[in-house]
Amino acid sequence: MYIHKEGRRLLFVTFVILLAIYAAMIFTVQHWNFFHYLFIIILLGLWCALAFFFRIPRRVFTEDEERLISPADGTLVTSEETYEKEYLKEECIQLSVFMYGTDVHVNRYPCSGTVEYVKYHKGNYFVASYPKSSVLNEHSSIGLRLDNGHRILIRQVAGVMARRIVCYAREGERVKQNQELGFIKFGSRVDLFIPKTYEIEADLQDAVRNAITPLARIK
Repeated sequence: MYIHKEGRRLLFVTFVILLAIYAAMIFTVQHWNFFHYLFIIILLGLWCALAFFFRIPRRVFTEDEERLISPADGTLVTSEETYEKEYLKEECIQLSVFMYGTDVHVNRYPCSGTVEYVKYHKGNYFVASYPKSSVLNEHSSIGLRLDNGHRILIRQVAGVMARRIVCYAREGERVKQNQELGFIKFGSRVDLFIPKTYEIEADLQDAVRNAITPLARIK
């Protein structure tokens, strides 16, 4: 396990602040009591929780170009037909993975292909599990054309606590399955819009893992 690059600077700064508080207490507090030690333990616990959020566990990736692999850790909260009007402009299947605060928050490409479309949208910060948050909340949209000519849309959606979406996608870029797509900080969701011909292999409320759990079979 290691710490993702999006969290290293934040963890360093907060650790320096923690050390400064500890040093200030050493020089100003003459007689330490239970509450002083408890305060330091709480601060250290919060720092450890922050480090846990930015963790990236070592994994054996699922490599299967005939399947779409989950782009995020979390729970599958949506699996339904819908009309996608931004990139696909047709009826398709929407699969949505909701990420809790304890999930790994790195996002990865579900398949290999070429990035054709990237757009960032400002928006609100409703609870990410709310169905309409996909279009109402702040989000980034990434259109991907697969080698077989099919197109899918990946959407990173901010939530109540997620106020920073990091997207690495660039138009014209060739990407590989399980390559890092981006990172969403502090609770959010990732939507996949895929052709209706694809066979869904995950059920609602299933716990899924990025780069491991197959979501659909390409047909």
